[in-house]
Amino acid sequence: MRIVRIGDKVISRDKIDRMVDEILRLRSQGYSQQETANILGLERTFISRLEGIGEIRKGTKIAVFGFPLKNTEELMKVCQEEGVDFTLLMTDKERWEFIEGKSAAELVNLLMELIAAAQQFDTVIMIGSDMRVKVAQAIVDREVIGITIGQTPIEEDVYLDPEILREAIKSVRGGK
Repeated sequence: MRIVRIGDKVISRDKIDRMVDEILRLRSQGYSQQETANILGLERTFISRLEGIGEIRKGTKIAVFGFPLKNTEELMKVCQEEGVDFTLLMTDKERWEFIEGKSAAELVNLLMELIAAAQQFDTVIMIGSDMRVKVAQAIVDREVIGITIGQTPIEEDVYLDPEILREAIKSVRGGK
């Protein structure tokens, strides 16, 4: 147990950590600040201040999808550095492994899950062939920024300059 003494008070760091974890769990599940406060017997203003202390950024939730890419690790690093919320980047081999051995029904379900996942974000950056970018723009009910890396069909991995992706992400956030 981690204990801190402040004057005549003895404070449990573990209890504080558990309470913060519970606040964040309820808030991430969609409970309002007031609902969370009521459930935990706290004041709403405390929850607001706590979120303010930990806030990294406000704004657009971004997802990045892309294939077939030669430098997925390098691009993943850019996404992490820029705080992208969801990233799915694949090489051509990974793309084929992703669908290999699946029935038509399983593939349709996977596609539906990916489309549903994309709907959770304010902006989707789609990296792919001209046709893949157009399809994403047609089926995703959100802003889709396309980064075209070639004409369909692309049959080998393509290198994408990481700065092109970084600039696309920054443009979504207003250059910040």
